[in-house]
Amino acid sequence: MTAAHAPEDVTGHESPESVRERRLHPVTPLRRAWAPIAVLLGWAVHDMDQAQRQLAQLTAATLAIGLGVLVPAAALYGFLTWWFTHFGVTDTELRIRTGLLFRRTAHIRLDRLQAVDVTQPLLARFVGVAKLKLDVVGTDKKDELAYLGEKEARDLRAELLARAAGFAPESAHEVGEAPAQQVLRTPPRTLAVALLLTGAPWAMLLAAVAVPTFLWFATHNLWTVIAVAVPLAGGAFTNSAGRFIKEYDWTVGESPDGLRIDHGLLDRVHETVPPGRVQTVRIVQPLLWRGRGWVRVELHVAGSANSVLVPVAPREQAEDVVARILPGVAVPKPGDFTGSPRRGRWCVPVWWRAYGVSVTETVFAAREGLFQRRISLVPHAKVQSVRLTQGPWERCFRVAGLHLDTGANKTVTARLRDAQEAAELLRAQADRSRTGRKGARPDRWMSGTPSS
Repeated sequence: MTAAHAPEDVTGHESPESVRERRLHPVTPLRRAWAPIAVLLGWAVHDMDQAQRQLAQLTAATLAIGLGVLVPAAALYGFLTWWFTHFGVTDTELRIRTGLLFRRTAHIRLDRLQAVDVTQPLLARFVGVAKLKLDVVGTDKKDELAYLGEKEARDLRAELLARAAGFAPESAHEVGEAPAQQVLRTPPRTLAVALLLTGAPWAMLLAAVAVPTFLWFATHNLWTVIAVAVPLAGGAFTNSAGRFIKEYDWTVGESPDGLRIDHGLLDRVHETVPPGRVQTVRIVQPLLWRGRGWVRVELHVAGSANSVLVPVAPREQAEDVVARILPGVAVPKPGDFTGSPRRGRWCVPVWWRAYGVSVTETVFAAREGLFQRRISLVPHAKVQSVRLTQGPWERCFRVAGLHLDTGANKTVTARLRDAQEAAELLRAQADRSRTGRKGARPDRWMSGTPSS
């Protein structure tokens, strides 16, 4: 488990001995007992021929003895890893102690939390347990506590958010989970139709049929066909049925600690998009969605794995959700964008018509895409740097590109701008970003005044 580490607090806060430590749910050993078995399965899959020869040499008695040793050893491993895993919450951090032979303590600072999500895989829903996943600034992977009782996971999430918001320790337990009001729900039927009207699943499915067929006639090698067909079929599934399963019953609710997102057919996920930490928002509209007026809303949050805000919705509803996650920001209308100069067609034929820029008091918007329209929104306060680029061919036709870098390691680019316009946008955007950061509200998990 990766974690954000912080030095021990030596200013008089709680000592490790005074922190009330807790264990994970008793069902956790069953999950962890699979680790030794997974290692054997991985070896068998890696070298199937050798595994078959080894199994063929085993007698029934030897196999029974092996299972008699492996199963108890796996159960013991699962129990010991659970027994030696503890976690506790202090005023400023979540501490997780792990390690069977080598002890390790992770200090996750609450003021570095980006999001705290509750997820329930299919089997966990039957048992009544859940995972608590934490997005922490400066880490690539989510830390997690798996598993906790469902109620305990939600209560712990509420406590962590309350402490991160600045509530006093004695009142953090009493704050509870903030109520949420439903803002948007994507019906399963709408999601299914939207996926069918997207080109990517059909392209992957066509490739999964055509490419293996061509390889079979070209090589007559079954293993070559399987090696190519399986990834292509997996890609087609991920872009169609996989997305439907993941985004099923997508619900967005508004609460004091951000926008709540619940979704999933098999694995139920309960996520929170924290306020003030969204770096960019992108509105996507595939070609076949235009007749129905549907759009998809994606976002980037620094240090977070959240990437979808709305899988599909009417444009008016999607823009309402954007206004809630970016207060004071209105999505520019088509007539608000300034297109590229006609001479830009010599740099990017046909597609030059799709590029456009719109700047308001709160946001920089860049438009692109002829068949799949995309509008990227960057609040001025979230712009980390601004760059102007101009290649030799672009210099010939006096056009340039303006690049805005954000804290989520993402870049929004306004392409094919008039060179003089791009230089003016560069200077003006630098000023707007400085002014925006000075006037930006601090990132808070909850509304209201924290307790002292």
